Amino acid sequence: MGRQYLKEVTSLPGLKAASSVDVPAIVREVIESIRGDGDAAVRKYSEKFDKWSPPSFKLSQADIDAAIANCPKQTLDDIKEVQQNVRAFAEAQKGSLKDFEVEIRPGVHLGQKNVPIDHVGAYIPGGRYPLLASAHMTILTAKVAGVKNVTGCTPPINGKIPFSTVAAMHLAGADEIFLLGGVQAVAAMAIGTETIQKVDFLAGPGNAFVAEGKRQLFGEVGIDLFAGPTEILILADQSADVFTVATDLISQAEHGPDTPAVLITTCAELGRKTIETVNRLLTASDLSTGSVAKTSWDAFGEVIIVDTMDELWELGNQYASEHVQVFTRTPRDALERMTNYGALFLGEKTCVSYGDKVIGTNHVLPTRTTSRYTGGLWVGKYLKTCTYQEVTSDQASGDLGRLCGRAARAENFEAHARSGDLRANKYKKDQIKWIEKSQKTTSSL
Repeated sequence: MGRQYLKEVTSLPGLKAASSVDVPAIVREVIESIRGDGDAAVRKYSEKFDKWSPPSFKLSQADIDAAIANCPKQTLDDIKEVQQNVRAFAEAQKGSLKDFEVEIRPGVHLGQKNVPIDHVGAYIPGGRYPLLASAHMTILTAKVAGVKNVTGCTPPINGKIPFSTVAAMHLAGADEIFLLGGVQAVAAMAIGTETIQKVDFLAGPGNAFVAEGKRQLFGEVGIDLFAGPTEILILADQSADVFTVATDLISQAEHGPDTPAVLITTCAELGRKTIETVNRLLTASDLSTGSVAKTSWDAFGEVIIVDTMDELWELGNQYASEHVQVFTRTPRDALERMTNYGALFLGEKTCVSYGDKVIGTNHVLPTRTTSRYTGGLWVGKYLKTCTYQEVTSDQASGDLGRLCGRAARAENFEAHARSGDLRANKYKKDQIKWIEKSQKTTSSL
């Protein structure tokens, strides 16, 4: 039968209109304005985009304490429990990274150190939702890595301080917190202004303007990922539960109006019933995000039937999705069969929402098939793997000098070769004409 599409990506007029906005040009204007005018430009764009112009964008300790005091105790307890999970996994990741030194030949010592980045800027989105979980993922992970200074930025929500987000940022270990959103926030952190210290690295998700800002600023600073709209891919056989599949597809579709939600299955009946169930659930009056999720599902939802499990894994790898849920009889097969994904969620007891909010793995993940060449945000992203070398033996330095001389001249790098010659002369007593000539010249000075 081959591949069969029960539901394909469609095009909606409203989304076409939104895509006509020249995001790169707008972002470029903001960045260059902040580069030239610093805090004044930051304030101008905060007023323009967020209607927000407080006396100071930086929150004082009193502001932070007040935000925490305004959070329900249960919310604070939950933040702390989730951060325990994130910290435990991040510490395990850090433990897997080892500094080492090896003597590759007598007297030649080579080593590797994992050195934390000095200053990180973490962007915590607001906008449609207060994504306080991003504070755990970006700030706490950086602190576990050993980053000395983390600046956190998050936007106001409807002109107000998002108390729970600020509490999460503080408890995660942010050294400074600014109530500042959008591309003006990431540009201010990357460039530096009179009141916002320049960072070395930007982390955190955001809207199309934030993502484009990070893209344009990359190189001037490091970034975690080039990110697009969130994605979910479910791989399922006939053992999957229709209601669970439908519910989990919708759980990601609510992120925004451009979220791909895809089911690939070997069971045509599951595919048909999933479409029916998703459509029915999206009409439920108690789903507050139903209209957003429906827009995404109608435009970007897909249901694809394949004949065999081999085809299922192959197509799953082609999609290279951010989140891949595996609802098959033996879900751990995916650990061997899948190579392109941001994160795997194995079995019905697991869901993407756990990864997004509570389980402890990082939710800043590659999208738009970039999982073909990168993983997500983790402790290692905040560490620079640096090497060092030391030669302690006369013989080893002389031998390397001879080798360096030959290797460099094969590439026509004469000055490199002479650095090697010098050691061969000094430690192996090689007679080298250019050295003898130079020594005669310099002795007369």
